[in-house]
Amino acid sequence: MSAITSSLMILAVKHRVSEVFSHHRQWPAALLLAILFLLVTACADTTPPMQVHSGITMGTTFSVKWIGVDGLESTEIARRIDSALVAINQSMSTYISDSELSVINQQPAGSAHQVSAELGEVLALSLEVGAISEGAFDITVGPLVNLWGFGPNGRVLHAPSEDQIATVRPQVGFHKLQYDVNTRVLTRVVKSYIDLSAVAKGYGVDYVAEILEKAGISDYLVEIGGELRARGSKPNGQPWRIAIETPTAEFERSVQRILAVRDVSIATSGDYRNYFEDNGVRFSHTIDPATAAPIDHRLASVTVLMPTCAEADALATTLMVMGPDKGMAFANEQGIKIFMLVKTDTGFEERMSPGFEQYLVQ
Repeated sequence: MSAITSSLMILAVKHRVSEVFSHHRQWPAALLLAILFLLVTACADTTPPMQVHSGITMGTTFSVKWIGVDGLESTEIARRIDSALVAINQSMSTYISDSELSVINQQPAGSAHQVSAELGEVLALSLEVGAISEGAFDITVGPLVNLWGFGPNGRVLHAPSEDQIATVRPQVGFHKLQYDVNTRVLTRVVKSYIDLSAVAKGYGVDYVAEILEKAGISDYLVEIGGELRARGSKPNGQPWRIAIETPTAEFERSVQRILAVRDVSIATSGDYRNYFEDNGVRFSHTIDPATAAPIDHRLASVTVLMPTCAEADALATTLMVMGPDKGMAFANEQGIKIFMLVKTDTGFEERMSPGFEQYLVQ
């Protein structure tokens, strides 16, 4: 690829992301990772030709790359992908007032709802991760997310008061949700507000991957807002290459590490893009359910590898809440492959669990 072509591609990617941000005010770390993902994979050898479909979903961008199958029209695959993403967003978004989840959130405490199969899968996984993490992952944290200005209602100018926090805190607690996996009936014991933003993108990646696999496609890379799932190889037979971003200043972009992956899902969570400052204090968008406040530790970002992207997505948030020490202990105990960037006085320290190093491009 020539320098001119490469420069034009970088400008196109920046324009595409700026369009998203004009409608969506948050700057999640994973979304910025998606920029690097596009730039790292864009110059790859594409012989045989690779099919590409991209667009906007869930307030962010998505990109799907696959090696075509004889007799299968790429336009039909793209249509199936678009249809699936619209359906998932309509089911799980808190930004859409009449989504399946929003309608549930608007109902009184104690009401029971039979949910769709897709929403049921995400609820079951979320409650399982909530249990094994002892509440570090909690999909009922939505009232606190909104109170701190990181939800659909937009930013706040000042941190909430203790009285404001005390008012919504009784609504928070994943154990206040009752879900029957056999009947797919969800009951909210209190008037909780469910927020699936920490797992829905990952689930969307898995859903799109399933569409590709059902069509007989065995080599693909699916990405939504920086959460990814890779299978097989690039057209040149090499592993897919994914960038991990260095947590730097807001408008800087640099690559910390490159991963070479096959048959794995990747999710990254970080505290360095989506935040606000009040009286010189920086408040991250990641809320710790235990303290009812933004996280306050030195973990800047964590990248998780798992079989499914929904798992990786949920666990990345879980580990960000836990922090570097407790998070690494949890990952080792659960056998999860992770890569951490921990803030130091002079920069960032890399930490990784056993098994992650094999994916690093040296």
